[in-house]
Parts: sequence; structure tokens; C-alpha cells
Amino acid sequence: MKKILSILFVSILVLFSCEGEQGPPGFDGLDGLDGQDGGIIVSSAFEIQVSFNQANNYEIIEPYGFVVYPFDVTLVYILWGTSNGQDIWRLIPQSVEFPDGTLTYNFDFTQNDVRLFLDGTTNFSLLGPEWTENQVFRVVVIPADNVDGLDISNLNAVMKANNIESFIKKF
Repeated sequence: MKKILSILFVSILVLFSCEGEQGPPGFDGLDGLDGQDGGIIVSSAFEIQVSFNQANNYEIIEPYGFVVYPFDVTLVYILWGTSNGQDIWRLIPQSVEFPDGTLTYNFDFTQNDVRLFLDGTTNFSLLGPEWTENQVFRVVVIPADNVDGLDISNLNAVMKANNIESFIKKF
């Protein structure tokens, strides 16, 4: 009986005192600005009013005015109208059909700026001022990690999910 207890004691001691190899190291955190490694990931946004015309080749290039990281995503919304005093925002690209072709409000972006432009097959010089003058856009820059599973077509959902309370007006 003493032998069995001794073997049992030694077995338990061996089982609980053993230590395996250390696992692989984890991934490094995101690089931030000096002194801010691993800081809070924030979203930035601004609102801009644009007039498209032949003189600006129906495009405008606007610098962000804040730091945009390589994996950030830029979303652009156009003020499409109002309903009961509420602004209606649409994610662009956004297209409109005319008898002579299509007008598309579109954009592209770099880490430094966003370009808003008219695209399509219609003759831009024949468009009325309601399609080309004083068009209001909201530009939202969010970390790529914050886009997954988010309804990006809904500006209010994007603002809420990224804790964006206000926009910088650039006009």
C-alpha cells in the first residue's frame, strides 16, 4: 500500500511540476506615431462643397489635413437630398441616367488626398447646375479593421460604429 501511495504521489508530482516549451511569440502591435505605439485607433472625417466644371476638368483633389495610414479606408458620401428636415446621404459611386447617357459621381484616394470626379457618358457641359454646382460630400477615413461587417452604405451606421461625432467643414 505504501508503494502504491508513493508511486501515486510521485506521478502526481511529475504531472503538475512539468513545464513544456514556451510557445511562439505573439505579433507586434500596430506602429503608431513616436510614443503612441498601440494607441487608440481613430476615424477622421470632413465635409466639402464642390463645384464641377470644365475649368477643373470636372474633378477636385482635396488633401485630408490629418494623418492617413496605409491600411485606412476612405469612404465618400454625397448629400442626395432631404426628407422631413433630415439629410439623405448616399455612398458613392452614385449614378444618374440622362437621355444622352449616364452621370456618375465617383472618387479615388491615396494616403495623401481624395479625388472627387464626374464620370460617365453624358456631356458634362450640358448638365444643369443642380448636378454640378455646390455638391456636398462627406469624406470618412476609417481603419480597415473597422469596415468588416459594417453597412458602409449607411453613413449614420459608419459614424456610430467609429465614434464620429462631427465633421470638419472645408467650405
